[in-house]
Amino acid sequence: MSNITDPSLVGPVLPKRTKSAVVWAGSAISTVGTRTLAVAYPLLALHLTGSPTAAGWAGFALTLPVLLLYVPGGVLVDRIEPRAVMLFAEFGRMASVASVLAMLPFGGPPLWFLIGAAAAEGALWVLFTLAEAALLPSLAQPVKMWRALARSEAASHLASIAGRPLGGYLFGVGHYIPFILNTVLFTLSGALAFGWRTDSRKRAAGRRLSRDLPGGLRALKDQPFLRGSIMMTAITNLIVNALIMIIVAGSDGMSSLDIGLVLASGGLGGAVGAAITFRWEPPRFVLLAHMWIWTLGLFFAAVGAASEARSYFFGLALFTTGIGGALSNVAIRSVEVQLVDSRTLARVVGVSRLLSHGALCLAAPLGGLLATWHGVTGGSMTLFVVMLCTAGLVSRVKWLRKYLTPPLPDLPESQLRKMAFCFRSLEPSPSADN
Repeated sequence: MSNITDPSLVGPVLPKRTKSAVVWAGSAISTVGTRTLAVAYPLLALHLTGSPTAAGWAGFALTLPVLLLYVPGGVLVDRIEPRAVMLFAEFGRMASVASVLAMLPFGGPPLWFLIGAAAAEGALWVLFTLAEAALLPSLAQPVKMWRALARSEAASHLASIAGRPLGGYLFGVGHYIPFILNTVLFTLSGALAFGWRTDSRKRAAGRRLSRDLPGGLRALKDQPFLRGSIMMTAITNLIVNALIMIIVAGSDGMSSLDIGLVLASGGLGGAVGAAITFRWEPPRFVLLAHMWIWTLGLFFAAVGAASEARSYFFGLALFTTGIGGALSNVAIRSVEVQLVDSRTLARVVGVSRLLSHGALCLAAPLGGLLATWHGVTGGSMTLFVVMLCTAGLVSRVKWLRKYLTPPLPDLPESQLRKMAFCFRSLEPSPSADN
């Protein structure tokens, strides 16, 4: 039996440029919804129960799937057509949000139901992002891949900037409005996926699911750049998110507008960094550059904590780290897409995201402890010194530099562009024919 999906059941195969635009649009819409709900679920729990603890449990339920599902989710996505996973995720999220919305006129859902809906949102978001990563190789020609990834990175940051403030504002207008909005957003995102299909074959089931779980780790053995990026991003993510907690702890005297602008500046920096990578490829030693850019950002934070212009320097700090993060993100995703076997790509991405993002769970308590022990100024200075020492050691110690910040490998798209340039340079000029 043929493994090719029946075109009559899934719609036309769109050109790569059109399909990539549709996927990026769906991803941006989905990201806005996710960021909005990250605020709306805890606020609704607080509204219904009056308990900050309940709000904390709702927020925890949103993030728990990151720790539990990235690796098994990657195995699952490697076995199923990514478009089918994205459809399941978006319509599942729509149903989850709509169920909460349906209960609001009757006093709202019980806390256990709300926490379950938040956990479902987090789990389906993990599946959606893994499926999107598995689709990336089919979304652009290899010679244009890094620019496609830069557009995706910019869209993600801009959607994040819009989502969090929007969630808080809409909940203030009416606690049911964010859930109406997201019912529409997830329906629209899912509907966009109906307009295209992949022209790839269905993925073979292969071995038992449990035996494929270590597949992502095994695949990483052949990719020193990806192994180093996991360790490096885990360190820097932990430090900068601890800084955000310190910023929140030191927000007394700052207006709500100032706090919102400071927290949004990281997303703006990420969009700027993505725009830079759209114009110029990431440098060969992008991971080492990432560490020093973030060191500069933490320096700005330390200066701001000790000055009266605290909000300005805190915003500059997050803006700077956002730029560095975008540069390395585009480079990491380029290596994942172009050098990892597409049959194991989702597993590799799952392991990478788990190890690098898992450190975020420790960031809030770490930042809180530093702010308690040393205050905002001392906590910010401590993080800067740690980051400076780490970047200095990695730069000076050869084996650390090789392990944590290996150079960006040669990518097929770079080789293709060089070949195209050489062919163009060999073409006779118009004057040579005269």
